Amino acid sequence: MIEIQGATKRYGGTLVVDDVTLTLPSRGLTSIIGPNGAGKSTLLSLIARLVGLDAGRIRVGGLDVTTTAGPVLARRLAVLRQDNPMTARLTVRDLVAFGRYPHSRGRPGPGDAEHVSRALAYLNLADLADRFLDELSGGQRQRAFVAMVLCQNTDTLLLDEPLNNLDMPHAAAMMRLLRRAADELGRTVVVVLHDINFAAWHSDHIVAMRGGRVSCQGTPDEIVRTEVLETIYGVPFPVQRIDGRPTCLFWR
Repeated sequence: MIEIQGATKRYGGTLVVDDVTLTLPSRGLTSIIGPNGAGKSTLLSLIARLVGLDAGRIRVGGLDVTTTAGPVLARRLAVLRQDNPMTARLTVRDLVAFGRYPHSRGRPGPGDAEHVSRALAYLNLADLADRFLDELSGGQRQRAFVAMVLCQNTDTLLLDEPLNNLDMPHAAAMMRLLRRAADELGRTVVVVLHDINFAAWHSDHIVAMRGGRVSCQGTPDEIVRTEVLETIYGVPFPVQRIDGRPTCLFWR
């Protein structure tokens, strides 16, 4: 469980996350949606301790993210940032193996190799394990970074816009993989998304933000409704049910 109490963050004079209090359920997949500048990525960064709180408290699995030692937190919480620049020429296997660092501290053993192989297989990357990252497509690279996060073997996964730069088939495949990780591996998966329909079709829980605050939260059926989305985004979104799920239609 992720417990957020009065989380606040300012950049200069701009209040980006405004006194957010929120509880995210254990296991399953939670999506955070909202317009640009809503504070979604900053809130995820606060949970991951990538940036510090100005006020408030955040606990992940009972651990206070501000006071818990880094190595301890890294064995409970894994994060995939929005931008993942490649500063070294790594193979896919090398990248995925970085996920074991919180456990091996740079001295990998046989158990670590097993985790790497399992993550490669889970993301269908075994055939690409010895390819360099700069030889891969954008979708393959993104899967490699997700494999690294899974290889960290934490209870909680935080992913900031994991669908960036992916075409529709690759984005859909990525969401299916994250859904599988929640269902088959029992992970708590939290993703920041811009695509409302991916959130609607793959999430157990949706948090909608606007202006640095939580506007509303609930199941996809509760959030993906015309009147709710208009409040969040300021424009009307027609919603229909397709295969029993709420689906947003927007073409303006």
